[in-house]
Amino acid sequence: MLPFMKVFISHAAQDIALAKKVATVLTKAGLEVWDDQKILPGENWAERVAEALRESEAMVVLLTPDALQSNWVRHDIEYALSEKRYRKRLIPVLVSSVSEECAQEQIPWILHRLNMLKLADDNKEENLEQIAQVLLNAA
Repeated sequence: MLPFMKVFISHAAQDIALAKKVATVLTKAGLEVWDDQKILPGENWAERVAEALRESEAMVVLLTPDALQSNWVRHDIEYALSEKRYRKRLIPVLVSSVSEECAQEQIPWILHRLNMLKLADDNKEENLEQIAQVLLNAA
């Protein structure tokens, strides 16, 4: 039986298509993924995200040029770093559209201490499966 783990995917709004691909692969691997698309119009978005962060045990951070500029993504990372249950379950994923120079300067310094996964621009399912494998190994 697969271990149960609820995963929060932190991403910039512009990266929703990639986040959905990652969510599909993680779900297929037996992990539960929180989906911000279920927030209904009129609901308190910030409160729903906070609730999802409290309920999740792991986080995948999609590091794209837009995400590196997002205060929301930075807040998600800070939250995960402050919570014990995210220990060894905070997975930064460097999307190859981020140049090495940009990555070194803009990625929060603490993420350089974690094992970062690199994701090719093609985002093929077999490349995304490495994210699921890392989470399953940490369960």
